[in-house]
Amino acid sequence: MGGSPSRRASFRVTFTQECVIPVEHERLWNFLMDVPAVGRCVPGVQTIEAVNGSVYEGELKVHVGPIRLALEGTITVEEADAPAGRARMRAEANDRRLGGGIRARMSLTLSPADAGTRVQIDTDLAVLGKIGEFGQPVIKKKADAILDEFVRNVRSHLAAVTP
Repeated sequence: MGGSPSRRASFRVTFTQECVIPVEHERLWNFLMDVPAVGRCVPGVQTIEAVNGSVYEGELKVHVGPIRLALEGTITVEEADAPAGRARMRAEANDRRLGGGIRARMSLTLSPADAGTRVQIDTDLAVLGKIGEFGQPVIKKKADAILDEFVRNVRSHLAAVTP
């Protein structure tokens, strides 16, 4: 995956995103722990493959403002507590062409909701190198847009695949 990106123009941001998926907790949990299946619902994911039981490699291509990013890296599931509905993941990816990258720690929490299961994602994101020049508001806006499309894709997938 190349050398580490330059620390120039880097920043760190934390944010929380929430949504409700209209399926029961156990079914949603099982789907969300299938990282390659979830990857197919994330806009821009080109590939995602298991390296071992908890580590996955993949590529994400996405436009942020006028720039097209091609991030290659890994996602590691660090904790998966099904009864509590909690998981922790770490993502690290670089864009070799731009000389930047991201480092993220995410916590996923599922809880009951009136119309299904509430998903809360807490993200601690470090944006490194040239990518950091976009600034926090642009990155947060893009993260929200990706989550919105992801939720639509998960709902469609789970509606099409009846238990």
